[in-house]
Amino acid sequence: MEPQASADGGEKSRFPAAFAAGAGVVLLLLGGLWLLTRTAQPVRPGRQKLPFGAAEQAYAGQIHFQSGEMSHATNFLNQEFIYVEGGISNDGARAVRGLEVTFEFRDALEQVILRHTERLIEPGSETLAGGKQRNFRVTFEHIPSAWTQQYPAIHVTGLVLE
Repeated sequence: MEPQASADGGEKSRFPAAFAAGAGVVLLLLGGLWLLTRTAQPVRPGRQKLPFGAAEQAYAGQIHFQSGEMSHATNFLNQEFIYVEGGISNDGARAVRGLEVTFEFRDALEQVILRHTERLIEPGSETLAGGKQRNFRVTFEHIPSAWTQQYPAIHVTGLVLE
């Protein structure tokens, strides 16, 4: 009878260890799921549009864009990217703390086929002082095939001034 008693005692002592191991696996899976859903959300927090009231609209005429180069690249997954480079000049007297622009891509009939808004100067980053200029580079994916391959039109749509 003694061997049976020790076998029952061995099964009872294995149950807490198996339960703990199972709970550990479940916790690891839940942690992995949490990390995946956390990083799948946009990196940028919900941003508000930059202001573009009467004062900003009046100053927008002092912001000029110089056409630069466009380049095309394909990655190893056969995804195509268009890089648009250019320059921004602030020909006014005030410093620009934030600049939001809209890029417009057109087709052969001059219809806008893609409109994309991008911040070229983030509020809190280095300002663009009056009379100064800087370069920018923006990456685009999924541009419609009807695009004429011409440099996009760029319009100021948000501005933060000092």
